[in-house]
Order: sequence, then C-alpha cells, then structure tokens
Amino acid sequence: MFAVGCGNIGNYDSCSFNLKGTGTFKGNELTNPFLGTAGKLSVEQEVRIETIFEAGKEQAVVAALLSTHPYEEPAFDIYDLANRLKTVGSGITGELETELSEEDFLALVKKSLNAECLKFTKKAGKMIKKVALCGGSGRFLLKKAILSKSDAFITADFKYHEYFDADGKILLIDAGHYETEQFTPEIFYDIVRKKFPTFAIRLSKIKTNPVNYFL
Repeated sequence: MFAVGCGNIGNYDSCSFNLKGTGTFKGNELTNPFLGTAGKLSVEQEVRIETIFEAGKEQAVVAALLSTHPYEEPAFDIYDLANRLKTVGSGITGELETELSEEDFLALVKKSLNAECLKFTKKAGKMIKKVALCGGSGRFLLKKAILSKSDAFITADFKYHEYFDADGKILLIDAGHYETEQFTPEIFYDIVRKKFPTFAIRLSKIKTNPVNYFL
C-alpha cells in the first residue's frame, strides 16, 4: 500500500500505526481460510494497521490491500479525516510585479483571458496588488479570498445576490467559466508528457465553450 501512495505525511513516507490484538472468525463450508479450519471458530493474533492516503488514491490502495492480504475476506475501514494538504487547494493567490488601478487591472484580465466581457463588483478606487484566482466555479472561495487580504478575486459563476457578499471588501471579477479554465489542457499536457515521455500526446483544438455573447 505504501508503494501506491499510502503513509505520506509531509516530508515522511511509509507512515503507519500498528496495534496488536486478537481476532475471531469462522468460515462456512464454502471457505478456504488462510488460518484455521472451515466451520470452526478461529482465534488468531492479528495486527491492525492504520495509515493515511489522499482520497484520489483510494481505488489503488484498496486494490493493493486485496491483492496482498492473505485472508479471503480481509476486514478494512476507510474514514474521512479533517487533515488538509497545505500545498493543495482549489485556488491560488499571487502578487503583481507592479500594482495597477482597477481600470487597468480589468483591462489586463480581459486581454489575458481573451474574454468577450467581464462582470465585476463596484470599483472602490483602490490599487490592485494581491490577486486571488480560482478557475471555473470559485464562488465558494470568496470568504477565503477576502481573508487572504487579496485586492481582487478572479473566478466565475457567481449568482446575482452573491455579488453583495464582495461589495466593498474585494474587487470580484466574474470572467467566465470557460475563460478561467481554458489554459488547463496545457498544464495537464506538460504533466503527462513528463510522466510518460514515450506517449504520443495531442491537444484537442475543439472549443467546447457553450456560452456565446451578443455584443
């Protein structure tokens, strides 16, 4: 299980907690137990192993467990933990090399994303230096963007009344779902190319944005 991603905590790997105990089981006539005899109660000394893994690796972890455990029916539990990876999240913050006026910043965002239009909250006459960004539907991160003391938050898919939550606190820019996610294929392309250098990889040139604008 360590080989497929279990037990990674910070700069440590192969982390686990092991607790010895007594297990009991009795298989029916259809079983072929690794220990004991079918139809008879078995009392065995066992070890409970606890480890941790990222949610996306669950399928690989369970497959590794089932393929290596000697029991026909190994017992296991999976619990969701409150642990959060500090280096992974849905959004990001950064700072501009030179602060910009709100007007200049809006123009930069529109040009950079090749957006037909931008929706944004009332300008407050402040300079923009620190920026929060979440591609796609990032309205659930508005409070965190404000707490990060960002001057602007670029994302998409805000509803009408949700704009009031940002008014006077941060320059909220709804630049469009497709517009804020359109560069993702290049990111995945680079990751896959580095992981599998012998693969022939092609990027689709088909534009799938279902939203059109009448200007």
